[in-house]
Amino acid sequence: MLVLPVAFYLIFCYKPMAGVVIAFQKYNLFKGIFGSKWVGLDNFKFVIEKMRDFPIALYNTLLLNMMGLIAGFPVPIILAIMLNEIRSTKAKRLSQTLLYLPHFLSWVIIGGMVLQIFAPTTGVINQLLLSWGVIDKNIPFLTDGIHWQITYTLVGVWQSMGWGTILYLSAITGINMELFEAAKIDGANKLQQVWHVTLPGIRGTIVVLLILNVGQMMNIGFDRPYIMGNPLVQDYCDVLSTFVYRAGITNAKFERATAIGLFQSVVGLIMISLANLAAKRMGEQGIW
Repeated sequence: MLVLPVAFYLIFCYKPMAGVVIAFQKYNLFKGIFGSKWVGLDNFKFVIEKMRDFPIALYNTLLLNMMGLIAGFPVPIILAIMLNEIRSTKAKRLSQTLLYLPHFLSWVIIGGMVLQIFAPTTGVINQLLLSWGVIDKNIPFLTDGIHWQITYTLVGVWQSMGWGTILYLSAITGINMELFEAAKIDGANKLQQVWHVTLPGIRGTIVVLLILNVGQMMNIGFDRPYIMGNPLVQDYCDVLSTFVYRAGITNAKFERATAIGLFQSVVGLIMISLANLAAKRMGEQGIW
């Protein structure tokens, strides 16, 4: 059973690592890795010092990931606790299905939905708010930088919250039910049971997922910001993945794209190591 997953990682994860040397070369597509000229750290210096859009993309990547972490990390925990308290099997299955469904939708589909719902003039929300008299002018959800960042974050929370809920529900089911019974005997209400039994019981899972999320602060998917972004909010939606695509891939500057990718990986490794060290200092197990 391990043959296929091990082969997948060897072929698609470990074998491509040899291409990291492109970041230190003036890469020539026809000469390949072994025939290209070695330039050391020149590609990193060029990206950091001479490419004006790089600091903007780096800032946007960190900001959007931080907003997503603050807004989205507690949501699956709350939903898992709420679902765990539902006693009706049908209601629980229906709720789980509705929560999990967005995770399996393509960002192309979600992008079309976002445009229909949040468009400045034809969007459903603006039309409803105007017709109800709540607002007197359209809210620029997708055309103003700050509004776009908030919309981007909330859509991401909606899309991913169901998948995170699965992990926490699994952790909650592993808690010894005798602890809840003992809490009831001691007179604890539902809120007190959650605070003193449920949350401590899944604390290890929360810490591990938090460490992993911190380690992903430098990484951001390409499809979501590319599909939801537009020229009006270019300075707010341009992140490292779209910057690499525009400045590295479309211009055939593969060495610069590789340099940025290696920079992301090194910084991500440092961040996840620091987060893991902090978790261990606080008495948690960590991820290694």
